[in-house]
Amino acid sequence: MGKKLLLDCTLRDGGYVNDWRFGHDDLVSVFERVVDAGVDFIEVGFLDDRRPFDPDRSIMPHSDDMERIYGGLDRKRTLVVGMIDYGTCAIENIRPCGECFLDGIRVIFKKHLREPALAFCAQLKALGYKVFAQLVSVTSYSDEEMLDLVRLANEVKPYAVSMVDTYGLMHQNNLQHLIDILDRNLDPGIALGYHGHNNFQMGYANCITMLSYDTERDLLVDGSIYGMGKSAGNAPIELIAMYMNERLGKRYDISQLMEAIDANITKFYRPATWGYNLFYYLAASNDCHPNYVSFLMEKRTLSVRQIDGLLKRLQGEKKLLFDKAYIEELYKDYQTNDINDEADRERLRAALSGRKILVLGPGTSIRTEKERVDAYIAAERPTVISINMIPEAWDTDYIFLSNSKRYVQLATRLLEGGHRIIATSNVTPTAEGAFEYVLNFSSLMDAEAEFIDNSLIMLIKALAGLGVKGAAFAGFDGYSAEESNYYNAEREYDFVKAKADGLNARMRAFLDEMKDEFAAEFVTTSRYEA
Repeated sequence: MGKKLLLDCTLRDGGYVNDWRFGHDDLVSVFERVVDAGVDFIEVGFLDDRRPFDPDRSIMPHSDDMERIYGGLDRKRTLVVGMIDYGTCAIENIRPCGECFLDGIRVIFKKHLREPALAFCAQLKALGYKVFAQLVSVTSYSDEEMLDLVRLANEVKPYAVSMVDTYGLMHQNNLQHLIDILDRNLDPGIALGYHGHNNFQMGYANCITMLSYDTERDLLVDGSIYGMGKSAGNAPIELIAMYMNERLGKRYDISQLMEAIDANITKFYRPATWGYNLFYYLAASNDCHPNYVSFLMEKRTLSVRQIDGLLKRLQGEKKLLFDKAYIEELYKDYQTNDINDEADRERLRAALSGRKILVLGPGTSIRTEKERVDAYIAAERPTVISINMIPEAWDTDYIFLSNSKRYVQLATRLLEGGHRIIATSNVTPTAEGAFEYVLNFSSLMDAEAEFIDNSLIMLIKALAGLGVKGAAFAGFDGYSAEESNYYNAEREYDFVKAKADGLNARMRAFLDEMKDEFAAEFVTTSRYEA
């Protein structure tokens, strides 16, 4: 039987959580704890010539920098490795192994780069390093592509070939299939590794599957302290070490890893919080790049069910190669649920004809300037329409719903209150609910804007299309990068604050474009006023 080996990747993969800024003292402390625990390999950071040297960070441009951080530390029997994302560190930045603190270098690469990446591995091997070929997003390989990778690896003969389940998609049957292909076809002198992520909470279970495989070649599994790592995190090394002690006769000192959790790692857990969550479940269950999920979630207009449905429309290679233009187009298509709304428009036109209209929004001024709103209602007796909310202080004649996420949050209260609803066609009612009026989304969206489904713009376009010449608005404060934008803090989005100036400018431009056919009067203070 081959050796069963354990690699700690906390200082490298964990760096995705804190931009590799552990602080010099914690870099040294984690190193010493892992070494004292007797772990076979420790990965101490990235080599990346795009980043300047910083003694507080485990990402650096030159192999000499490893000595500047870790030089003088006792590695005992632990082998020390670094990582290069192929194409981010020139071979000229790597000293020969005998002149460097590192014993090995792991090279990560996507499958379409396998040929030049393996050639780069050969250059590193010639410099004397133990070289690991790390197969990014290994679940994207077909059997034929994997056999081609094996052909290249057998020519280079790296120390190890490691399967990297970048998006945490694998279950044991998938892993077993890949192990079988690689074990049958790789040169017997090449070790086989596994690096997992916990999108499906399978990292630890897959490590056990890997370590249980019956082979004469060496097997290597990765873990990180407390599971610290990219996206949903890694398999916790303290759990793998416990398993290997109990089942494989190892003698890793887990108390050292516990000390590292307490002294060095938990401080980074909040507010970063890695580990299993809904976000990474959605990405993994749809076999897609997590950026697609974050893109759709940041829209703040879709329910989770709708996000899941939209992700299922991703096709082919695009699924794991994030393409913003591609997902934006899919989003527009998904939202554009074309219907014939002529009858509903006619009924609304009759209901609103000749009426003063007051539109209520969620800005803080709806509370701080409540007296102004009360005075306007008392004087004008308007038809009151609220947007994506049920106001606390006033009864409404209509609620305009354009945001599916908000609708899901309000659905029970809407049913209980018997509210009259004007909804855009992208919002799907619950089984018990039905909307009195449904308007075609595609005719109302702001197609040229960054956010095509601005609810205020959509309502103004709807009112103007019904022949309404103007309306009063309260609680539409505009956006601020510094102050709270909503009377309810739960509505606040950081990404909106980052785009505040642009959102305000777009609204002012829209109101200016509409001024000849629709007059907007602001009852409360607003940044939208010219």
